[in-house]
Amino acid sequence: MNNYYYIIAGLPVLSHEWKPGEQTPEIIRQEILEQCSEKDRAVIGLLESGFVDENLTAGFYRTALAHKNRFIREYFRFDLNVKNAKVRYLNEALGRDPKKDVIVLDEEAPQEVFEEAAKLDTILHGNDILERERGIDDLMWEKIEDMTTYDYFDIEAVLAFLAKLHIVERWYILDEKTGREMFRKLVDEVRGTFKGVRFDAK
Repeated sequence: MNNYYYIIAGLPVLSHEWKPGEQTPEIIRQEILEQCSEKDRAVIGLLESGFVDENLTAGFYRTALAHKNRFIREYFRFDLNVKNAKVRYLNEALGRDPKKDVIVLDEEAPQEVFEEAAKLDTILHGNDILERERGIDDLMWEKIEDMTTYDYFDIEAVLAFLAKLHIVERWYILDEKTGREMFRKLVDEVRGTFKGVRFDAK
């Protein structure tokens, strides 16, 4: 059985001068994996495969949305909604068929309500490309937090950390200053949760 308390408590402490060269996201991911059971490593592996563009097929989403793990199901449902919205926006900008390249898993199934659709549409129609990307990632970050409000020391909390870590990693490529700020926020969030739960338990 995994000691999630130990895994989360052992996440790296961030200094103000933190950079990927000191402890890269890949090293952090590997350290987490080494402390997980084979079953949880398989779940993490599925999550990680969802950050590789060429893997994001209809088949992948069907597998993810039918998974036993709640975080995997909810995260990739949201991810699919966001990606389809981005495709429709691009089709609109290029004057193409709005349905072109949109992933539809079941034509006959009733469409689920995408509550963040209006907010995402506003973000997508922004003029600044960098701000648009930041807005999308902020929306993803908020969704992850909403999905794991009551998850402290479980696999869902670990998956949430890893999903956020990918957002941070991407921003180091786009904008190092923003990436550093987001990583600080991520570690502070986890540390705050750890300390809060430990205090309440006394």
